[in-house]
Amino acid sequence: MKIAVIGAGSWGTAISAMLAEKHPASDIRLWARSPETVAEIHQVKENRRYLPGVLLPQSLQCTSDLKESLAGAAVVVMVTPSHAVREIARKVAPIISPDAVIVSATKGLEEVSLKRMSQIIAEEIPGLASRIAVMSGPNHAEEVGRKYPSTTVIAAKKKAIAEQLQDLFMLPYFRVYTNPDVMGVELGGALKNIIALGAGIADGMGFGDNSKAALMTRGLAEIVRLGIALGARPLTFAGLSGVGDLMVTCTSKHSRNYRAGLLLAQGKTISEVCGATNMVVEGIRTAKAAYSLAQQNQIVMPITEQMYHVLYNHKPAKEAVLELMTRGKTHEVEEVAVEPIDWEN
Repeated sequence: MKIAVIGAGSWGTAISAMLAEKHPASDIRLWARSPETVAEIHQVKENRRYLPGVLLPQSLQCTSDLKESLAGAAVVVMVTPSHAVREIARKVAPIISPDAVIVSATKGLEEVSLKRMSQIIAEEIPGLASRIAVMSGPNHAEEVGRKYPSTTVIAAKKKAIAEQLQDLFMLPYFRVYTNPDVMGVELGGALKNIIALGAGIADGMGFGDNSKAALMTRGLAEIVRLGIALGARPLTFAGLSGVGDLMVTCTSKHSRNYRAGLLLAQGKTISEVCGATNMVVEGIRTAKAAYSLAQQNQIVMPITEQMYHVLYNHKPAKEAVLELMTRGKTHEVEEVAVEPIDWEN
């Protein structure tokens, strides 16, 4: 089997290392945009910029030639930043095998179209629209790369594809679950980054555990609210791609969105924050897209709304907190209908 991993950031590198470890006789190729990254991985078997300290398997190949990475690949894992997914998918379309399975492992929403990553890939590669799956969960690359026990969820409309990928990725330290709710899994993975930015800001302002617990709990409530309005299933958000990913992203030292929030609390600008983290902070773009989705669908998302104003309208964080705390009285629990989910044939 040949597997292509498109994107040599921290998560793409960790995924390719896992696949090369589990399938040493297979052809695992990691595509990197930078020739310098390719040379470094070949010479020292390490991606020092994005995943330092993790030794990569000898069998892992790396290339900056997209055609070379994709030729004959039965599975293609897309792990580029969200703003590059459409561009890369467009380049992949004429090269990819017509029988390939595509896995989207990027968390985010497209800023202009407000679409999820699987929707973008389906638009650019329509012939494989029914063979697209998504991967999401509490998966910091730094920990997966060091083989700490981790779990993830793979969502696909077709059960056979989800289970094929479950077998492909499952390792003793990386447990994989399946879910038919593609939309819910993607929305949970994207929207939690907004709440993580807020968690970083709260800690940066010196607030305590009570504040963070409230932020995470009410943040999850509005993620579920938007998800249900768009057609996702509520129980998905109680799983790995919902509350699981939210917990780790709001509390971990590895979370770039949390670290970005800390910097924003110090008065840094968005451009300064992005420069300091050396990686894409998906929550910044996602906040704008989620705010627009909430407006379009008339969904109340107070934390997302305040984060949008802090990020894009220079609203002081203290003022945003005050508005959140002095909102009109509401009930805590919202009643939702829970329906069974059927896989497609």
